[in-house]
Amino acid sequence: MLTLRKNLYRILETSTGKRRGISLIFNSVLLSIITLNALAIVLHTVPEYNRRYERLFYDFELFSVGFFTIEYLIRLWVCVENERYHHWFWGRLRYIVSTRAIIDLLAIFPFYFTLFATDLAVVRILRLFRIFRLFRISKYSHAFRVIVAVINDKKEELILVLTFVVFMLIIVSSVMYYVEHPIQPDKFSSIPATMWWGASAMTTVGYGDVYPVSPLGQLIGGLSAMMGIMLFALPTSILVSGFSEHMRTRKGSPRQRCPHCGAEI
Repeated sequence: MLTLRKNLYRILETSTGKRRGISLIFNSVLLSIITLNALAIVLHTVPEYNRRYERLFYDFELFSVGFFTIEYLIRLWVCVENERYHHWFWGRLRYIVSTRAIIDLLAIFPFYFTLFATDLAVVRILRLFRIFRLFRISKYSHAFRVIVAVINDKKEELILVLTFVVFMLIIVSSVMYYVEHPIQPDKFSSIPATMWWGASAMTTVGYGDVYPVSPLGQLIGGLSAMMGIMLFALPTSILVSGFSEHMRTRKGSPRQRCPHCGAEI
């Protein structure tokens, strides 16, 4: 049983080195099923396709849930092969509350819950959680792992920029409220309501449903749009520099792997 568990762990785990044989086949099948699930979720919302292939959608959903459930249970069994979850009980409990395990659980939980739910509104909302199956691709895609690594490296800078953007949104919306409220009390009824205009102006989207009419308000609106362009360019530059540093580091130094578990160091 220990040998079987170790072999299954090597097949399922994404960081145990280059994939080949059964591991490559399994993960190719898994990625295919996840992709087909995304396609099924989209096509299911088309009334014509839903009427014509309703039974097919339901059968594929049953197959997918069964496949993902078995995989989840197997991962829960073999996770103790990982050094972080080596304890037979606490290790598995730690694995259950990990991000990747929660995503795996959310991919199957809505189906089982809707079997007992009677509120159709709740059922429709929970069906939306099926989209979490798409997030599982991140465990098998190098590109997703690079994105996550860059965001983790630059999270402090990104949080700082986001905080500054929120502060500027509050300031701009407050000023615009006091300028436009006497003229358009229905559109700029409060500062929180004015934040809708502030968000659309700073992102230069400009939906046109709320806009200033006074000369001072239009001047503030123009300045807000230009200021928004500069503010939202900051996260882009931070992420670009993070990608450059990450790729330069990966190309400049060879990958090192643990000789015992094969995980990348």
